[in-house]
Amino acid sequence: MIKIIITNCLDNSQIKVVFELWNAEYPKNLTHKSLSDFENYLNALANQHHMLLINKNGAIKGWYFDFDRNTEKWFAMILASEIHVKGFGTMLLNEAKKRESELNGWVIDKTDYLKQNGDGYKSPVPFYLKNGFHKLPEIHLELEHLSAVKIIWKK
Repeated sequence: MIKIIITNCLDNSQIKVVFELWNAEYPKNLTHKSLSDFENYLNALANQHHMLLINKNGAIKGWYFDFDRNTEKWFAMILASEIHVKGFGTMLLNEAKKRESELNGWVIDKTDYLKQNGDGYKSPVPFYLKNGFHKLPEIHLELEHLSAVKIIWKK
């Protein structure tokens, strides 16, 4: 059984677990070097809302958060690999869609990235398209270490 905890502020133990989840599941070139780097990243984001997926043992297995950037609502979501393709990502998005009328995100659109453990990182673009998001290919982020496309969902 998995439950969702909704909060506006993560406590120190939650931040540590989410930091570890971020570094384990995102491509290694997006990892944060230290917990304080990750905290600085979070502290720079305005009007945060968090949702944590908690398993029956109380462990955090997923994290969704949204925040304000300019005049838009942006989000990111990370799930532990062992709970992928079980409906939990859709469950988090559906909960967020109840609160928001629009969600924006950057999504990695290439498949040649590796996670810290050496496994390949699978682009989540098909997942988001299946969940009602639209890709905006004209808004593309192409950096030396990252390629991402903007996605958007509107009510």
